[in-house]
Parts: sequence; structure tokens; C-alpha cells
Amino acid sequence: MAHALPIIHVLFENPDWLPPLVAGLESEGFEVNLVPVDGGLLDPSKPPPEGLWLNRISPSSHTRGHHGSVELTREFLFWLERYGRRVINGLAAFEFEMSKFRQDLALQRHNIGSPRTLLAVGRDAILEAAASFDGPFITKHNQGGKGLGIELFESVDALAGHLDDPIFDPGPGSKIILQEFISAPEPFITRVEIVGGAFLFAMRSSTVGGFQLCPSDACQVQSAADVCPADGGSSKFSPSPIDASDPLVRKLIALTVAEGIEVAGIEFIEDAEGNRYTYDINGTTNYSGVLGEQIGVDGMRELARYLKQVVVPEVTDLAAK
Repeated sequence: MAHALPIIHVLFENPDWLPPLVAGLESEGFEVNLVPVDGGLLDPSKPPPEGLWLNRISPSSHTRGHHGSVELTREFLFWLERYGRRVINGLAAFEFEMSKFRQDLALQRHNIGSPRTLLAVGRDAILEAAASFDGPFITKHNQGGKGLGIELFESVDALAGHLDDPIFDPGPGSKIILQEFISAPEPFITRVEIVGGAFLFAMRSSTVGGFQLCPSDACQVQSAADVCPADGGSSKFSPSPIDASDPLVRKLIALTVAEGIEVAGIEFIEDAEGNRYTYDINGTTNYSGVLGEQIGVDGMRELARYLKQVVVPEVTDLAAK
């Protein structure tokens, strides 16, 4: 017996990323309810609306003026899960995306190589961490997004001068990640897209213009609202030759399944000796429409198909009982 598709409630804070997602969901027959999370009211005594919930809140939300989105989303997701709502990229997955420190711990737990990583808060601790690196190192915000806070340093003294600059931004919570710098023979990183424990595709992202590598088409054009700072054409993204049989891809898929991350774009870099270092897990992943047309994969529609073919049966079977 066929059942009507449940409504999908989409938690979001960046409307520029919505059109491809909404188009993909509606193309598979879903009714979509957009739920902005840049303020709002939650009553713990009242149950949330029925349906599926998709979390699309980004760690970079504060850069778009939505300073309360991350903290409100934490409470929102707990509320949803407390009432038994089905959430895609729920609270556990969200906490991974909000912390590069936790991501590194997860990578270690699954025996996936990553750059040496330290978390530091405060000037003295940051400089102490920097002094422990034998060579060049980079800094980044623990709650990352848009490549903000990523800087390369050759010495502790250079970092000290950076920290003393009045425009230095320590990021949310003033938590700074320091990582060993991995020198790649070619200027690109590889991003592996995973949906529902399955390999979707992999792409190369050129680092010639820096590490602001948001793949969304909306991020490729500078807007008046500075939605995403990446610029230049979509030629910065190209297909990667790796596929689902790649040993690292298999490990990354196993990580997402074990950690409850249903939608992810995971990035790694390869050094001159062929060693791979994974360093970023993006739950609020976006897809390049231009690359998608080139390789014949519509990422958001594949996500919608996952919800329809895998998640919906779980919901409708329970409804039929």
C-alpha cells in the first residue's frame, strides 16, 4: 500500500543555499517547509510538528549575522530528538561539524590519517601549541566555515605578530585549531561526498586562490551581502578519479555510518609521498551545479532520493502499524 510522503522541515539560516535543495526535494514529490533558525521560540512542553527534519545549519552562520543560530539549533535538535522526530544530521552529527577538534578525534578513532592537530584558547596557549610544531603550521577556527581563520605560519614569532594585530579574529568561543602544514605537490584538495552511507562522487577543489572552497554555485559570485567569499568560476572544481572502491573512501563511509552523519562532504589532501590527510567533515555540504552537470550527478536530488527510498519506509511502516 502506498503512503503519502511526509513533509520535510528544513532547518536553515542561509537562503542562498536553498534553491537546489528545494528543487531536488520537490522533484521527488516532497512538500517542503522551510524553518529559519536565526531566532525563535521553543516550548519544551509542546511536541514538534510531525514529518522528517533536515538540518542545514552551517558553522559559518555567525558570519551572516546569525549569531544565535548554532546555539539555538543545539536546543532545537535536542527538542526534536526528545520527541522522537526523525532528523537527518541530528545533534550528534551537528556537534561534529561545529568542532574540528572533535572531528580529529573521530578520524583517529577510525584509523584515518589526519594532520597533527591541537586546540588552544588564549594567547599563551596558542603560542605554546605553535612552538611544538617542527615546521610550518596553519591556524583555523575550531568552529570553521568559509575557510575563515585559515592562515599559514612559518614561525612562532610570525604567529605572535598576527595574534597582536587588532583585526585578529579568534572565531566563536575563541577556540583556535593549530595543524601541521601538509605540502601538496599539486594545488588541490579532494572532497568526497557521502549520502546515507553511500559514495556519491568525489571532486578536486583548486587551492590556487586559497581555501575558501564552498562548492555551492551561490558562493561563486560575490554578493552584496557577502554570503560566501569564494569567487571565480566553477572551473576551480573538477572530477576526481577516486571512487567507492578506494580504501580511504571506504573508511570515510564507515566513519559517517558509525558517527550518525548521514550527509557529508569530507576533505583530504595528499602529500608528495602519496600520504593522505583528512582534515574536514562538512555536514552542511553543498554541491557545484556546474560540476554536477559535467559528471551527471545532481547532489540534492540524490539526497532527496535517499530520503524517499531509505528514510520514508521507516516512517511509513510505523504509520501503517
